Formats: sequence, C-alpha cells, structure tokens
Amino acid sequence: MSKERARRREARQAELERERAVRRRRVARRERRRAVVRRLTPKLRRGRNGRLARHTRRERAAIVLFTGAALVGIWSFVDDLALRLALVVLLLLVLPAIVVIALDRRT
Repeated sequence: MSKERARRREARQAELERERAVRRRRVARRERRRAVVRRLTPKLRRGRNGRLARHTRRERAAIVLFTGAALVGIWSFVDDLALRLALVVLLLLVLPAIVVIALDRRT
C-alpha cells in the first residue's frame, strides 16, 4: 500500500515538474519576445520635451496668432513683392528671438 502511494506521489510530482518546465519555457519565451519588441519599438518621450513644450497652449496660440497677424499686415500694407518676401523671411528669422524675449520664464 505505501509503495503504491509512493509511486503515485512520484508520478504526481513528475507531472507537476513537467508542467512547471512547460510553464518556465512559456514564460521565458514570452520574456524574450517582450525584450525583442522593447528593443525594436522606438522610445516614446512622455511629458513635455522639445522646444514647443516649454510654452503653454495659450502661449503657442498667441505666437501663431501674432505671427499670422504680422504676415497679414505685411501682405496687406506692403505693395512691393520683393519687400514682402524679405519682410516675411526677416520675420521668420527674428521670431524665435521675439518669443524668447517675450515669453522666457527665466528671471
């Protein structure tokens, strides 16, 4: 009787060990797959990074609106096409400096 119980216990333990081995292989395969996917997917930057992220949505809207108003003003009040283009290029070149001077938060 005890030999039969020992044999059944050993069979049960062998079956459990096989199931654990299968589970370990499955987990290892899943981890390898996740590592490959993690390596291949680009890193997404979370939060506020970059040049535009320094300003709030309202500040960005103000920058766009004032730039648009300046462009409309240039195209409305200046007659010469070459002067219009020169002023637009000048505005676009000077715009970052204007934004830094007007909206920079450093004290």
